[in-house]
Amino acid sequence: MASVRQVQVTFDCAEPERVARFWCEVLGYVVPPPPEGFATWDDVDRALPPERQGSAFACVDPSGVGPRLFFQRVPEGKVVKNRLHLDVRVGTGLVGDERLAALEAECARLVALGAVRVRLLRADEFNESCLVMQDVEGNEFCLD
Repeated sequence: MASVRQVQVTFDCAEPERVARFWCEVLGYVVPPPPEGFATWDDVDRALPPERQGSAFACVDPSGVGPRLFFQRVPEGKVVKNRLHLDVRVGTGLVGDERLAALEAECARLVALGAVRVRLLRADEFNESCLVMQDVEGNEFCLD
């Protein structure tokens, strides 16, 4: 039986490069170098047929630990809640007011990048507090 060695997380979106660059800022990811024979990603894009230009973009963890994120253009818009979302771990090990302060600070940074704050889920007997947010195209994610 084969075992999984790598995972890529794929986002359906309207503007792949815009969403990818947002997630680069959120996670400290980078845009990988273009394929051999191309100086820039713009050169790669111009080499594609017009209907494929701007249809995909990616970002990677510069340390090589996190999964590659791939963004692909789709014709339909987002209409319902995500069935899968990313948890951005900014409050690991923190509790109470210290955790809330870390979540709020990161929320402010991400709102400045175009994210939207949706709601704060306060700690209960099972879970610590987290903030539900949306990226630049309305995809939900949590600051955890």
